[in-house]
Amino acid sequence: MPASRPVRAVVAEDHALYRELLVEHLRHQDVDVVAETADAVALRQAVRAARPDVAVIDIRLPPGPGPAGLHAAVEIRRRDPGVGVLLLSQYVEVQYFTTLVAGGMRKVGYLLKERVGGTEDFVNAVRRIAAGGCVVDPQISAQLLAGRPQLGLGGLTDRQADVLELMADGLSNSAIAARLRINDRTVETHTRAVYRALGIEDERDTHQRVLAVLMYWRAKQGRA
Repeated sequence: MPASRPVRAVVAEDHALYRELLVEHLRHQDVDVVAETADAVALRQAVRAARPDVAVIDIRLPPGPGPAGLHAAVEIRRRDPGVGVLLLSQYVEVQYFTTLVAGGMRKVGYLLKERVGGTEDFVNAVRRIAAGGCVVDPQISAQLLAGRPQLGLGGLTDRQADVLELMADGLSNSAIAARLRINDRTVETHTRAVYRALGIEDERDTHQRVLAVLMYWRAKQGRA
């Protein structure tokens, strides 16, 4: 994405006043809001038409019941992987977060609404996702890591540390293999070794990758 071009965003929020505040805040910070929608159907149409860098989506959109915003976000990630997704939620809903990132932890984010209004964190999250990063609300991280020991990364080999770092950058196993010039099976061997070293080898597949990345970030923050 050229540095001279502002981030382009679509905002999907059914509460008109809150949507207006989101749009105003983004535009004030030089984010180009190319479309606003109030439901999941219009969101899908807007993303197909505008091809934004990021879609900012309320987790609960019409038509309900249920998290129609989440379902739309998952579909957008599958159909338009170049479009980043930032999901906004009123509550900590870990199962929805893990559903969202099941397709990979690249160009994706999940924030509580309480962390959004009028803060730099929100706009920084939009920009980070547009650039290919991942944003996780601290309350989600805290809940997923609750009761787990704060392990360092010293027990990893250099290659395992490389694999974990690229995992944290959002790369898939195939992308990691290409970056490190090794085959996919070797990457799988290293990831299993990473999970064992972090004590999460018995977790479900999606949880393993998410937990490994969160533990990596926590360890790096602790070192800093």
